[in-house]
Parts: sequence; structure tokens; C-alpha cells
Amino acid sequence: MGPKAGGAPTGTLAAKIDAAFGSYDEFKTAFSAAAAGVFGSGWAWLAVAKDGAVKIVTTPNQDNPLMEGATEAGLVPIMGIDVWEHAYYLKYQNRRPEYIAAFYNVVNWEKVGEYYDTYASKGEAVPF
Repeated sequence: MGPKAGGAPTGTLAAKIDAAFGSYDEFKTAFSAAAAGVFGSGWAWLAVAKDGAVKIVTTPNQDNPLMEGATEAGLVPIMGIDVWEHAYYLKYQNRRPEYIAAFYNVVNWEKVGEYYDTYASKGEAVPF
């Protein structure tokens, strides 16, 4: 995330998103729906499968795709949106879809693409 971010992914990540979802706009629609559909607290993730394909998954509460049993095994998360109410309430109150739409204005796709290329495409977790 960053103040001068947003836009669309490029390079290999853009190609993987297009292959999985048809286009970046279709990805945004699917990712937004997944994030909005999380009941209560949780996350929506862009994750990478062992074969290098990208997928959208959700997890409840504090769970993430690296945790055993949280999602299908072997997924490496490269981007996530926190949809716990504390993440957006001060600015958006109960307007989660508005918060999700604004998220795309701050996604640092260059960094997410770096996470894909450097770590996830090789099956490695992103070190934090």
C-alpha cells in the first residue's frame, strides 16, 4: 500500500490475473465480492498456488492462507485486505463496499508483483 499507488498490475502478475479472471476489472469485481462477503471479521487474499496460478481466498478472523487448514494447502498470500470493522470504521462506518473500492487506490502493484516474482512463484512465503 502507498499514497502514490493504485493503477493496475503489470508484468507476470498482470498476465496471471488475466489468465485466472479474464481481466483486471473482472479480478477487482471478484476480489471485491469476496471481501464484501466475509461474514464478520476476516480477510480477503490474492494468493498463489503451487502451479503459479493466482486465486482469491478468504479467511475468518486472524487466519491467513499460511495457516494449516485455513485454505487449501500450499497457497502463498501476496496481497490482503483486512475487512475487520476496525480497519475502516472511523472513515467508512459500516460502508464496507466503499472501503473495498477505495483499497484499489492504494495497492502498490509494483510491490505485489515483486512478491509474486521473487517468492510466491517459487512456492516461498513472503518474509515479513
